[in-house]
Amino acid sequence: MANTIFKLNPQNKVLYAVGLFCLMLLVQKGAATQFTVGGSKGWSVPSSTDVHFNQWAENNRFQIGDSILFNYQPDQDSVLQVNQDSYNNCNTDSYQQKYTDGHTVVQLPQSGPFYFISGNKDNCQKNEKMVVIVLADRSNSSQNTNTTTSPPPSGSTDITPSPAPAGEESPSPPPTGEETPAPVSETPPPPPSGASSIFISSVTTLGAFTASSLYFLL
Repeated sequence: MANTIFKLNPQNKVLYAVGLFCLMLLVQKGAATQFTVGGSKGWSVPSSTDVHFNQWAENNRFQIGDSILFNYQPDQDSVLQVNQDSYNNCNTDSYQQKYTDGHTVVQLPQSGPFYFISGNKDNCQKNEKMVVIVLADRSNSSQNTNTTTSPPPSGSTDITPSPAPAGEESPSPPPTGEETPAPVSETPPPPPSGASSIFISSVTTLGAFTASSLYFLL
C-alpha cells in the first residue's frame, strides 16, 4: 500500500516539480530583508534631533536581494533614484527612477552604492537624501582564499636542501689530498672450484703425514 501512495503518474510528477520550485522561491525570498527607511518617521525632512538618513544607512548591513521601503505623503514628497553627481547637487531634473506612490519598495539587486534624494529640491537641500551601500557577495572569493596547497605525500623521501643563509658561505668540498674510501664490495667471493678443493685437501693430508713422521723420528 505504501508503494501505491508514493507512486506518481507523469502529471503528478509535473505538479510536484512545480510545487517544489515555488517552495524554493519562497524560501529564497524569505531570506532577503526589507528595511524601512527612517524607521517609524519614514521619508521626510530630518529635524535637528533626528538621525540623518546616511547615519541610519551606515547602521544597517544591506545584502544583495534586500529591499528598502520609503513611506511618505505622495502629495507632498517623492523619491528619486539618481547618480552621484545629482545626489551631491540635489539635481531633481536628472534621475534614473522616480517614485510617487507614497509606499515605495526599491530592490537592491547588486552590490555597490545606491543614491536617493527627495523629489522636492528644497527637501533634498535639508538632508532628505541617502546613500545605501550594498555589500558584495564574498562566498566565492572566500572559497578560493581558503584553498591551500596540499602537503607532499607521506611516503616521499625527496628533500630539497635549503640554500645557505645570507652572509654565510656554503660548505666547501673536502681537501684534494684526502681520498674518499672506496666502498666495500658486498659481493661474496666465488666458491672454490673442484680442482682447488682437491689440491687443498691433498696439501693438508701431506702436511699431517709429514708432521706425524717427524714426531716419531724425534
